[in-house]
Amino acid sequence: MTATAGTVREESQAMEFSVTKSALLNELTTTQGVVERKTTIPILSNLLVEAKGSRLTITATDLELSIRTSCDAKVKKDGAGTIPAKKLLELVRLLPEGEIKFKLLDNHWVEIISDRKKYKMVGMARENFPALPAMPHTLVKIPAAVLESLIGKTKFAISMEESRYTLNGGLLILKPDTLAMVATDGHRLALAETDQKLAGLNGEVRVLIPKKATDEVEKLSAAAGPDAHMEFAKDESHLFFVMNKFPERVGALCDCAPDAQLAHLSGPRGQSAALVTLKCDV
Repeated sequence: MTATAGTVREESQAMEFSVTKSALLNELTTTQGVVERKTTIPILSNLLVEAKGSRLTITATDLELSIRTSCDAKVKKDGAGTIPAKKLLELVRLLPEGEIKFKLLDNHWVEIISDRKKYKMVGMARENFPALPAMPHTLVKIPAAVLESLIGKTKFAISMEESRYTLNGGLLILKPDTLAMVATDGHRLALAETDQKLAGLNGEVRVLIPKKATDEVEKLSAAAGPDAHMEFAKDESHLFFVMNKFPERVGALCDCAPDAQLAHLSGPRGQSAALVTLKCDV
């Protein structure tokens, strides 16, 4: 039993990799809109860092909004650990351009080496980090530029009152030939609609995306470029947005609450969403 425990302990602390500053800084910046600054759950102030194959994957979550992003890295030993998000970003910004080496040590400490200088940060147990659901089959692909435009034209009307849950987001309406976004705060209503062929979509789909989620999806769409497409999928409790970006895939996932009737729209009930995740796996 002792030998087995020792083996597990060794594997959990085996992570070792190197990555360029520019690549790492780009991924860390992407996660900052999600990381909890003030939280009663300490693990939410940390990033989950996973090194496997030739990829470095970074995940952040506040339990309602999650971001997952990845980049190329030179992985010496596969593994995973958590690192304080704010401290890591502040340190990486100050480091010189070039390669940064990471090594997971005992008791969740992480050694960071850059330009012959060593730094250490203490994280938390990887097992404490919330698990994210797997993405189901893609339902439809949406042009990123179109989605960005719809959100930009309607988000001003989203209610800022979190207690009014069904008004604290934008209603995305997908039809085989049209795409629309609706938002209201009970006093004003914004509707943006465009003709857009959505291959593979046979009927109407309505999903309510919370304001914080629309902000992150808009940022992803804007960064992707005019020719990028956002893959959309959903299951019984989540909405997923995955975007092709360069050689990577970037996406967003929303955790949905029970259906809620929207007072400003007639017809089928809108689905209420509360959690978003970014995924950048190849």
